[in-house]
Amino acid sequence: MLRIYNCSEMKLEGAASASLTMEGQPCDITEIIQQVHSGSNPSPFLNVLKIHRELLVSKIRNTQCLIDNLIKNDYFSPEDAEIAAQFSTQADKVRKILDLVQSKGEEVSEYFIYILHEVSDAYYDLQPWLDEIGFHPSENIQNKPVVNTDPVSRYRQKLKYELGRDTKFVMSYAQKEEMLLEETYAANLIELVSYTNESLGNVSCLEDLFDDRIGVINEDGETVYIFGDAGIGKSILLQKMQNLWAKEKLDIGAKFFFRFRCRMFSCFKENEAICLKDLLFKYNCYPDQDPEEVFNHILQFPHTVLFTFDGFDEMHSDFDLNSIPEICSPEEPTHPLSLLVCLLSGKLLKGSRKVLTARTGTEVHQNIIRKKVLLRGFSSNNLKEYARNFFRDEECRVLMLNQLEANPSLCSLCSVPLFCWIIFKCFEHFRSMFDSQELPDYSVTLTDVFLLMSEVHLSRTLKTDLLKKNTRSQVETFRTKKETLFSLGKIAYMGMEKSLFIFDQEEVASLNMSEQDLHLGFLRTAYDCGEQSSFEFLHLTLQSFFTALFLIMKEKTGTKELLKFFAECSSSETASSTCLPIRWLHNGPVGEDPFRNKEHFHFTNLFLCGLLSKAKHKLIRHLISPTAIKRKRKVLITYLLESMKSHMQSLMRARIKDYKQIQVLPNFIWMLRCIYETQSEKLAKQTVRGMRANYIKLTYCNAYSADCSAFSFVMQHFRKHLGLDLDNNNINDYGVKQLLPCFNKLAVIRLSVNQITDHGVRVLYDELSKYKIVTFLGLYNNQITDVGAKYVARLIEECSSLTYVKIGANKITSEGGKCLALAIQKSKTMHDIGMWGNQVGDEGAKAFAEALKNHATLANVSLAFNGITTEGGKSIAEALKHNNSVKIIWLTKNALDDEAAERFAEMLRVNKKLAHLWLIQNQITAKGAKCLSEALQENTAIKEVCLNGNPITQEEAKAFEERIICF
Repeated sequence: MLRIYNCSEMKLEGAASASLTMEGQPCDITEIIQQVHSGSNPSPFLNVLKIHRELLVSKIRNTQCLIDNLIKNDYFSPEDAEIAAQFSTQADKVRKILDLVQSKGEEVSEYFIYILHEVSDAYYDLQPWLDEIGFHPSENIQNKPVVNTDPVSRYRQKLKYELGRDTKFVMSYAQKEEMLLEETYAANLIELVSYTNESLGNVSCLEDLFDDRIGVINEDGETVYIFGDAGIGKSILLQKMQNLWAKEKLDIGAKFFFRFRCRMFSCFKENEAICLKDLLFKYNCYPDQDPEEVFNHILQFPHTVLFTFDGFDEMHSDFDLNSIPEICSPEEPTHPLSLLVCLLSGKLLKGSRKVLTARTGTEVHQNIIRKKVLLRGFSSNNLKEYARNFFRDEECRVLMLNQLEANPSLCSLCSVPLFCWIIFKCFEHFRSMFDSQELPDYSVTLTDVFLLMSEVHLSRTLKTDLLKKNTRSQVETFRTKKETLFSLGKIAYMGMEKSLFIFDQEEVASLNMSEQDLHLGFLRTAYDCGEQSSFEFLHLTLQSFFTALFLIMKEKTGTKELLKFFAECSSSETASSTCLPIRWLHNGPVGEDPFRNKEHFHFTNLFLCGLLSKAKHKLIRHLISPTAIKRKRKVLITYLLESMKSHMQSLMRARIKDYKQIQVLPNFIWMLRCIYETQSEKLAKQTVRGMRANYIKLTYCNAYSADCSAFSFVMQHFRKHLGLDLDNNNINDYGVKQLLPCFNKLAVIRLSVNQITDHGVRVLYDELSKYKIVTFLGLYNNQITDVGAKYVARLIEECSSLTYVKIGANKITSEGGKCLALAIQKSKTMHDIGMWGNQVGDEGAKAFAEALKNHATLANVSLAFNGITTEGGKSIAEALKHNNSVKIIWLTKNALDDEAAERFAEMLRVNKKLAHLWLIQNQITAKGAKCLSEALQENTAIKEVCLNGNPITQEEAKAFEERIICF
C-alpha cells in the first residue's frame, strides 16, 4: 500500500486515483513508480523518497550517520539537526529528516539516497531496495564525500579487524613460530548427527553448520554443539570460522561475532559480578563510539549475533552455582557463569546463535541443541592435504609420508590433528637440528609422541655447534632439564587435581623457573582472566602428560596418590567436585556416568602407563631411582589387572549362534589403551584370559584408528577364532592396517560406518584371503567404490567360509555390482548379501538375477535403493522362478512399476519358498497390487509382500489379500 502525505507536492483526488507534481507537471503516481523501478527516469529522487517513505522509516535504524554527512556537505544546518534530534522515537526522527531533506530539493534527496548506498554496512537492509530502484548517483553527487559515522557499523568493522588479526596465525607447538592459518588449515571430517549420534550426513562447508535445511534436530534450539576427542580440531575449526567471518567469507548473516573460551569462566571469583554488556565488550572488543547504542542494537536484533564458546568441558567452579540467582535482565550484573548459562539457555539474547564445543562424553541438554556435530579427525586425503600445507619442501614431505606409510601405528596417531601436528613438528626439528631425520620405526605409543615433543622443546636451550649438526641424546636432554620437568609437572598436577587449566602469575612464579625455561614452549600466556597475566599449557593433553611425569618423578608418591586419577575416572562420588554443576546442561544427574568429562584424567592415566613401561626404564631412571620405578610399576600393573578383571565381570553377555558375546563400553577402550601404553605382553595375555568370550562388540565406542593398535596388542594373544564388531566408530584405513596381528583370529569382522576406502578393503582382502576363516564381513556405509567391490568379490570367490557380506551405502555402480554378482554366482556357501544404497542399476540387477538362478545357499538379498527400473526388476522376478533358497529379497526405494509387479506376481505362482518380498517405495499402483494379491491365492507359503510407500490409497488397499501390506 502507498501512504499519501498531506504535503504541498502531493494531492489526493478520490479513492481511485492520485497525482503528484514533479517539477511543476502533474504525473500519475503509478507511472512514477514504474519509471523509478524500470530506471527509465533516472533522477526523480525527491519522489522516490515520497513513494518509499514508510519503507525508509521502517528500515533506517541509524540517523546520526545521515545527519553527520548532511551537515558535513552543508545540506543541513545545526538547527536542522536539533529539530530532528528532538523526537523521542527513531521512526519519528527518520520522518522529520525525510521532511527536511524533501523540502531542500532534488540534489539533497539524491545525496540522502547516496549515503544509504555508500554506507552499506549501516544500512544493509536497504541494499536490495537500492538495487530494485536501480539507483545510480550523478557525477556531481559522487564527488561528495560520505563518512561512515554509524557506531554500530564501525564497531562491526572493528570486530572484523581484531578477529581477523587475532586468527590470522596458528601458534605452533614450538610457540615461537607462527604459521598462517590459511596455509596451514586442513579440513577435518565433520559429520552432522542425531541426539543418539546416528549420522545425518557430512558437512561439506562451514555454512552447512548454520543451514536450517540440513541437520536440524531441534527447531527451538539455538546452539550448534560440536564435539570430539581431545586434539581432534575443535578449537582450530572455530578459529577458521572466525577468520572467514572477519574476511566476509562466511555467509551466514551474522553481523556480530563474539568468541569466548569456556575455561576463562573458571577464573572469576565467587563474588564477581558483571552485566552482559561488560561480558561482550570488555572480554571481546570495545566500541570506540557510543557503546550504549551498539549494545541497544544488539539487544534489539539478537539474530544478528553469533557466539562461539570453546571447551565447555574445561570449566570448573569451586562454588555452588545454584546459590547465584538467575538473572534474565541484560542490564543487571551477575556472575559471568550465570551469564553464560542464560545465554546458552536463551534467557538472554534469545534468537542469537551459539556454537559450543566440548570433548566427547560431555552431554549437553537436548533443549539447547539445534544441531549436533561430530569431528572425526583427518581422513587419508585430509592428512595428505595437511602434509602439503605443512611441508613446503617436497623432499621433506615425501620423506615424512614414506615414514608414515612404513609405520601404521604412527600413521594412525596422525588421524588426530593435534598428534599429527606434533609428529610433523618433531620430524621437522630433528631433520634440521640433528643427523637423524627419522622418527621411530617401532610400534609408537602416545607416550612416545609426547616424549619426542618434550625433547624438541628442551633441546632448544642446548648449545649448538655451528660447524656440524648435534648428535641427539634423548636421555641427556631429559637429565639436563630434570628440575624444569619437575617444576612443570608440579603445576600441571596442581591444576589437574581441580580440573583447572589456567594458572595465575603467582603460581607460575612459585616454580622458580628461569625466563628461558618459561619460554621453552610448554606454557603460553593467556589473557582470559583480566589484567594480570595468566598461563596455560599449550594443550590439555600436554598438562596431562606433565601430571603423569610429576607422579613418577616425585620420590615419595604413595599408592593412593599414584592411582588418584584412575580413581577419579571410576568413582562417581568425586564427579560433583570436578564437573561444573549446571543441572539443566546435562541429561542426567552430575556424577551419573563416572567417565563423563574425565578425558584429561584418562590421558594422565595413559601417560602414567607409558612412562612406567619397561621400554621407558632407560630414560626414566635418570629422573628417579630405579627402586622407586620398580615399586610404582608393580602398583600400576596390579591395579590394571584387578580393574580389567572387575570390568570383565560387570559386562553384559549374550549367546549368539556359535559365539559368547560381550558388549563393552567406551571405558573399555581406555583400558585397552592403558595396556597398550605399558607394552606389557604379560598384561595383555592375562586380559585375554579373563574375557571368557569370543565375540567383542565395540559399537559406538568412539574408537579411532590408533585404538586398533591397542586392540590388536591385546587380542593377538587370543587362541581361538574371534568375532569383532567395530561398527559406527572412526577407525578408517589406518585402523584396518593396525588390525593386521589379529586377522588370523577374526572369523567375524564388522567395520560399517568407519570411513573405510578402497585402500582399506585391499588390506582386508590381502589378509583375510591368507587365513580363509572369515564368515561375516560388514562394510556398510563406508567410502568404497567399484575398485573395492572387486576386492570383496575376489574374497567371496576365494573364501568358502564367507557367507555374509554387508556392503550397502557405498559408491558401487553396475561395474562393481556385476563383479560381486559373478562371485556370488560361483560361491557355493554365500547366504546373505546386502547391497542397499548403491547404484548398480539395471545392468547390475541383471547380473544379480543370473546369480540368483538355481543358487543353492543364498537366502537373503538386498538390492534396495539401487536405481533399478522395471527392466532390472523383470530380470530378478524371472530369476526367482528358478530359485528355491532365497527367503527374503529387498527391492525397496527403486523405480519398479505395475509391469514389474505383474512379473513378480507370475513368479509367486511358481516360487513357493520365498517368505518376504519387499517392494516398498516404488511406483506400483493398485493395478500392480491387485496382480500380486491374486497371485497369493495360489501361494500360501509367502508371509508378506510389502508395498508401503507406493501410490496406493487406503481405500484401494482394503480390496487386497491381507498379506499385501500397504500401510
